[in-house]
Amino acid sequence: MAKAVVREPLRSNSRANRARILATARRELGRNPDVTLEELARAAGVVRRTLFGHFPGREALLEALAEEASEALRGALAAGAGFTEAEPAERAEPAERAPAEREFAHLVFSIWPVGDRYRLLLALARHDLGAERVAEVLAPARDRATAILERGQRDGVFHTHLPAAVLSAGLEAMTVALLEAVNTGELEDDGTRAAVSTLIAAGVPQERARAVVASVASTAVTRPASDD
Repeated sequence: MAKAVVREPLRSNSRANRARILATARRELGRNPDVTLEELARAAGVVRRTLFGHFPGREALLEALAEEASEALRGALAAGAGFTEAEPAERAEPAERAPAEREFAHLVFSIWPVGDRYRLLLALARHDLGAERVAEVLAPARDRATAILERGQRDGVFHTHLPAAVLSAGLEAMTVALLEAVNTGELEDDGTRAAVSTLIAAGVPQERARAVVASVASTAVTRPASDD
């Protein structure tokens, strides 16, 4: 009995330390991808031995961040999956797919809260994780975006000046730039401006883009990403 009482706080402290280290690593690596583990330990308020107890080295820490980002993105995509014009419970027949521009706006809103993970992964791709590992983590989001763009191009909603995959990559780069602007304080955005901007860049007229995003915003997933 006594042992169980003693161990529980230790497990709780260990979980808290790990979560704090990861949250600090996301923040500090986002600012400086070359930050050292010693600097991260100080910023997280733990001793070097505690950090290495959770993550034996930089590679282990970065892989943990990659897996955390993967889980966050999968959760965001699952939350935004199956977006329809009406919920199935509201009518007898199966719900129809929403127009492509609405679905794409909803995708942006769904991913925006975990955009810091997205931005960090792209930065780490150049320094540590490697392009292949990062592409593996981001593949579900990229595939979803490309599929929606392809459908929108077939429906005449988005321009066909670029292949859908190329257009998707360009919109991703623009979204990351907007996330950077938010991170530096140059822009305030809850995802609304990003959603409008991506629709316009995809070929939706400005007024239509604003109207679509306004109608989607009330149902979109905009919860903050957890640091746990």
